[in-house]
Amino acid sequence: MDRAPDLATALQHAFSTQRAACDAQPFPDWAVRRDRLRRLQALLRQQAATFAEAIDADFGGRPPPETGLLELVPSLAGIADALRHGRRWMQPRAAAVSPWFLPARAHVLPQPLGVVGIIAPWNYPLVLAVAPLTAALAAGNRAMLKLSEFTPTFSAVFAQRAAQVFGADEVAVVQGDADIGAAFSALPFDHLLFTGSTGVGRRVMAAAAANLTPVTLELGGKSPAIIAPGYDLQHAARRILFGKLLNAGQTCIAPDHVLLPRGAEADFIAACRAEAQQLYPDGLRSPDYTSIVDHRQYSRLLGLLGEARASGAQVHPLFEGVQADDLRHRLAPALVSDAPPTVRLMTEEIFGPLLPLLPYDDLEQAVAMLRSQPRPLALYWFDHDRHRTRQALLRTHAGGVTVNDTLLHFAQDGLPFGGVGASGMGHYHGRWGFDTFSQLKPVLFQSRLSGIGLAAPPYGPRTRWLMKLMGRL
Repeated sequence: MDRAPDLATALQHAFSTQRAACDAQPFPDWAVRRDRLRRLQALLRQQAATFAEAIDADFGGRPPPETGLLELVPSLAGIADALRHGRRWMQPRAAAVSPWFLPARAHVLPQPLGVVGIIAPWNYPLVLAVAPLTAALAAGNRAMLKLSEFTPTFSAVFAQRAAQVFGADEVAVVQGDADIGAAFSALPFDHLLFTGSTGVGRRVMAAAAANLTPVTLELGGKSPAIIAPGYDLQHAARRILFGKLLNAGQTCIAPDHVLLPRGAEADFIAACRAEAQQLYPDGLRSPDYTSIVDHRQYSRLLGLLGEARASGAQVHPLFEGVQADDLRHRLAPALVSDAPPTVRLMTEEIFGPLLPLLPYDDLEQAVAMLRSQPRPLALYWFDHDRHRTRQALLRTHAGGVTVNDTLLHFAQDGLPFGGVGASGMGHYHGRWGFDTFSQLKPVLFQSRLSGIGLAAPPYGPRTRWLMKLMGRL
């Protein structure tokens, strides 16, 4: 039986319910917004263990403490930030008036957009749903949330628990496969935020274009880590591996490859091997090491590695013993050197625990390599020379940067998070997310003492005199 009509009807009903609620309450006051944020906060706190266990089940092995650190903590921090500052964010913002229109007054009024759509990915199914949801609720919107079909246990649990906390006219959680995702993208949202792959992002944007729905795309790309000459290789290895091996590399801002001074490869490999074995002393059997989410992604990574090896690349395992577990789809981390630039490992986002090494002869060459590639979601620059670091920041583009570490710019609610070019468009987090989900409406209050009549027809000498006077400012 064709389920498409039923699916379309259900989604349209959910959307219409929220649209009607927006029409009935177009500008929720702070008390209403605060209540919704507090309910979301209570949901996460009360169901923290349940959500972590569900994600662990979906991955076939993801340590609950890792979910706590990477998903629950930043989600709760974002809600706390919105509760702390949201009342101020929603107030009218003073704006300057051109001298010729004084004593008129102006301000910018942040107004809820209405019904917001959020499409969350599988790799961080909690925080990448809750973070944009927090911004949408703080801005006074209703939200429909599409969760990933690749984390079905978490999706089902979150949908059930959220329905106990929110009315369908406040937050509606949608589950289902790619067909449901396509139908979801085609709804006439007031704004649509998508986090996921570039390929799917193109389809989401095309579907949204039919309704002229504005989109925020949080994509990915090949985020580089650059080690400047003279930087401590052991420290660089520690911070790069920390960012790479969390969630087994299944992180949109994980370091994708490393540029390092030519001749430093052996020392860096040794430092990485020692660091990996300290982080995960039991290797692939370590309970703190995350599995690849499913066999589809596991097979893809094995394919990338096999193609690179067959093309002459050198693979440097970081764990002792077993390197892959087909049954549990677990893959040990490895560095890869001498990979030809045409293999998929070097052209596609890796999204796993494989880390190519690219030696350079001087920093000018390294910067040129960066500039020749599509603009990444993140850039990691390791250097204690402030002038050199500043020049690198000015000469390169990336969605976000962490200097002398990895990942940490994502955790700052005072910084916007988003991509640039091929890695996405738009941003959120903190006030940046509030503004993304608001119409910043410009408002001018005319004064009784306005002199605008001087510019009215019929035009003549007075008009020419006025234009000459105004042109001198």
